[in-house]
Amino acid sequence: MINALKLVKKDIAAAKFVVLGSGASGINIAKMIMAAGANPDNMLSVDSKGILSRDRADRAVLQEKFKEKWDLCMRTNPKAKQGSAADAVVGADVLIGVSTPGPGTIKAEWIRAMAKDAIVFACANPIPEIWPWEAKEAGARVVATGRSDFPNQVNNSLGFPGIFRGALDVRAKTITDEMCIAAARELAKVAEDKGISEDYIVPNMDEWEVFPREAAAVGMKAIEQGVARFKFTAEELLAMAKETIGKARNEVKLMMNEKFIIDPDQ
Repeated sequence: MINALKLVKKDIAAAKFVVLGSGASGINIAKMIMAAGANPDNMLSVDSKGILSRDRADRAVLQEKFKEKWDLCMRTNPKAKQGSAADAVVGADVLIGVSTPGPGTIKAEWIRAMAKDAIVFACANPIPEIWPWEAKEAGARVVATGRSDFPNQVNNSLGFPGIFRGALDVRAKTITDEMCIAAARELAKVAEDKGISEDYIVPNMDEWEVFPREAAAVGMKAIEQGVARFKFTAEELLAMAKETIGKARNEVKLMMNEKFIIDPDQ
């Protein structure tokens, strides 16, 4: 998201976000985007019954049984806008789908109703909510999916190895939102260092140098926040992570060469 916003020259604090899907993924994506600088007043979340709002007819159920959803109702959508996903996306800069697999979950006409240079992350697997070429034809400028066979795969496998490595190396007492955001910023910087484009906003899994860099960024943020038990310099953390991750990769390669691990592509 960091590089997508850079490409379209939009500020996260001013951008209008819609998150389609309000399960665990959607709720936490919305929270993390706000923690990274998005304005809650510019955020709408949508579940199967429509836009999350403090004035929804089922608010009593949300308050009792879906407290995290209710928290979003209270933190976002200050005008208590109601309606469907189609209503939510009108004028939006960013649409993030973590909903029902498609195609057809996200409609082309929804994207045509979004702001110019729209960003669409259709993250449902195994089939995204809308095919990336359909999203582009409808006017999206940057499109990402959860699939490795399309450009811009956004997948948690790009984040958690570096986050956990960094937390473990400094023996962090917890993993904070800020540590995760530090990982995201470093992930974006790896791609930016190589040259971002509409089809390259994040590295892929083969660019393994991203993981030591993320680990170092996470470790440094843990130290800064006072949740690290051990303290190191950024250079020391990077060297430690490179050694640990590189050793693990070499061991896996050896086991594959010796046929202890079968290559799934063969």
